[in-house]
Amino acid sequence: MDVLRAEDLIGLFRSWRDLFVAERDFLIALDGKVGDSDLGITMAKSFTAAADAVAAEGAGAGLPKLLRVAGAVIAKTAPSTMGTLTATGFLRGAKALDGTEAIGTAQAALFWRAFTTGIAERGKARLGDKTILDVLDPVATVLEVQAQSGAALAPAMAAAAQEAEAALERTKTLLAQHGKAAAFQEKTIGLQDAGATVGMMLVRQMSAFTAG
Repeated sequence: MDVLRAEDLIGLFRSWRDLFVAERDFLIALDGKVGDSDLGITMAKSFTAAADAVAAEGAGAGLPKLLRVAGAVIAKTAPSTMGTLTATGFLRGAKALDGTEAIGTAQAALFWRAFTTGIAERGKARLGDKTILDVLDPVATVLEVQAQSGAALAPAMAAAAQEAEAALERTKTLLAQHGKAAAFQEKTIGLQDAGATVGMMLVRQMSAFTAG
């Protein structure tokens, strides 16, 4: 797939919905190690609602509006920390793509950079704090490099997914600084961060979808 158009974005949200429904129990268990065990519920519920909302809106709404609709629905459906952060990411990504009719590599880089910046500002987190940012920031950087080299979307997303998996592995060495996990201090070292796992899943699934 060379580009994602509005109708493809609707399909991508269905794909994300199916992923998070399937991984619900895994994310609940992962979050339960140092969190409050609601992450799997949040992701399954919010992306089911988002997938339904963008499908109801239809491809004629265009990419930016579909992303705004998804962000608004996620914020309303899952007003938890991750729900709020994810919603912010989609809303910022929508703004970055205003006037865009298709997402190629350059647009994907813009989207994920805006998504990442929005989460950082809303969550007041920094790189190294053991959060979703520790996956999404390197993903955005990889996509920026891929865009500069003229790479097509599918291979660019494959490179981004590979980096997301590597970045997630690196979070195991970090000390959690935010949320309930921060209360566990050194006990979080060696553990895979739940929020970063969500970031990796979002990127990996988008890669699989663009690979078609």
